Amino acid sequence: MKFDTIKLGFIAAALMNIGGVMVFSRALTNTVINQFDPVVMSNFGLLMIMIWGLAYLGTAFITSNVKWLAAAFAIEKLVYVIAWLIWITNNSLSAVYDQDLFAGMFYSIYGLNDFVFMVFFAWVCITQAKASKPA
Repeated sequence: MKFDTIKLGFIAAALMNIGGVMVFSRALTNTVINQFDPVVMSNFGLLMIMIWGLAYLGTAFITSNVKWLAAAFAIEKLVYVIAWLIWITNNSLSAVYDQDLFAGMFYSIYGLNDFVFMVFFAWVCITQAKASKPA
């Protein structure tokens, strides 16, 4: 059961990264996302988010211990959560929504989404570390 939960969690993370970027960026054509954070959310940055999604998807099908991958993914998500917190405290969501609904929705949820998956990845790391300790 735990493996199914872990597998499904990695698949969900992949779908959120790949599908979320594709939907909210309108297949990388929504320039409003780029405008409001040209460093982190450039088209290159959005493409790299989708590449992370592919890494999550690949990890879903590893049947052995993935604690160190999960730890790396948790740190990666922490970086995005921090970037989002900095962005959200220094920018106006209403200004984004005024220009584009999808970009506004993207900036409203991406940090919260990353926080949820950061917790998930940390949980995977911790539970697999405990499970791999000799009795």
